[in-house]
Amino acid sequence: MKNKPVNRRSFLKAAGTAAAGVVGGTTIVKRAMASLKSDEEPPPSREIWQRLEMPSEDEVNYKEFDIDIQIARHELITGMEVHALAFNGQVPGPEFRVQEGDWVKVNFTNKTDLLHTIHWHGLEVPYEMDGVPYVTQQPVMPNQTFVYKFRAQPHGTHFYHCHFGTTLHMQMAMHGAFIVERKDDPIREQFPYERDYTLVLSSFDTNFARAELNRMLERMKQRKIMMKQGTLTNRTLGVFNDYDTYLKEVKQGYLSPYTTMRHQGDGAIPNYNFFAINGKSYPATEHLKIKTGEWIRIRMINGGMLEHYMHLHGHDFYKVADDGAPLANPVKMNTVRVSPGKTVDIVLEGYNPGYWTFHDHDTSRATNNGIYPGGILTLLEYEDIDRPDFIKPGYIPKVALDE
Repeated sequence: MKNKPVNRRSFLKAAGTAAAGVVGGTTIVKRAMASLKSDEEPPPSREIWQRLEMPSEDEVNYKEFDIDIQIARHELITGMEVHALAFNGQVPGPEFRVQEGDWVKVNFTNKTDLLHTIHWHGLEVPYEMDGVPYVTQQPVMPNQTFVYKFRAQPHGTHFYHCHFGTTLHMQMAMHGAFIVERKDDPIREQFPYERDYTLVLSSFDTNFARAELNRMLERMKQRKIMMKQGTLTNRTLGVFNDYDTYLKEVKQGYLSPYTTMRHQGDGAIPNYNFFAINGKSYPATEHLKIKTGEWIRIRMINGGMLEHYMHLHGHDFYKVADDGAPLANPVKMNTVRVSPGKTVDIVLEGYNPGYWTFHDHDTSRATNNGIYPGGILTLLEYEDIDRPDFIKPGYIPKVALDE
């Protein structure tokens, strides 16, 4: 079913409704509505009226998804498992692929004893759907569901992640790709790529994750008791509407958590020892397949806390998009920086057949618990050539020994 055009009458009717959600949700921004003059037609797509309006299922055909968060065991590499906060039980979370302009509905259920939200990083959603706890919504409580509704825009490589603001959530791979496609893709028009890869880059401190997860679960037990007693307040949560309110509380003797240095010396800052591409550490990482003469696209997403410097051997590539936005002038390079919160798209042509390393050039992140090779490392593998014997499994080199 196609999206119906919206006239001024339906716009004003829709603008009076609230964003849908079981937990939290606030009213529409009235002053944004007031910025339209009475004799004006609604502005074009992606302007104020598009951002505020929440159509019903009768008006548009929502692309509907179910997603949850749960504690799961995840194998980084054979013999190394970690407990993870996993979307739909997988690390990273499932990849969303929709068309630009699609209306999207995501039913998010919290199946843990912790608090969570989802932030749609790089997507232009109504503020009620932005997933920032205590600012745009209340955090989603254990066993509760929040319904996110928004229009998929702009096109490009984006991602989603929990925004509850803890180092634990960020470093436990609580993120997944959100790809917004469009038929007239300007990148494909310039570079006719045939295959499209997504690489989610993650870092893990296995010791920190275990200890901090246990601490957080214990704190949630305390919060549940306080909820039953009615003693869970802004003070105990450390959350206030504005700075003036906070200052008044301080004058009355309130001590914020960070002034009491609750975490000093107890390992609150991660010391990363495992690194992964799409949840796997080398040699468990999947290879990037290519054929001679073929173009491929690689989308890289960094939802963690460390810098990554992705370097490809034997080839130059073109950086074609930054934070999802196509570059007017693609840049030729062989090493690209992917900072925390960034997405970077590259394209490359298969002009140098072989088996080539693609890895984080900060080689401490191409290790497993300090042992090289490992971590963020994979191969660009040409499918139309034979693999040399000397790198095939089971090859035993002959060594000339002095008699």
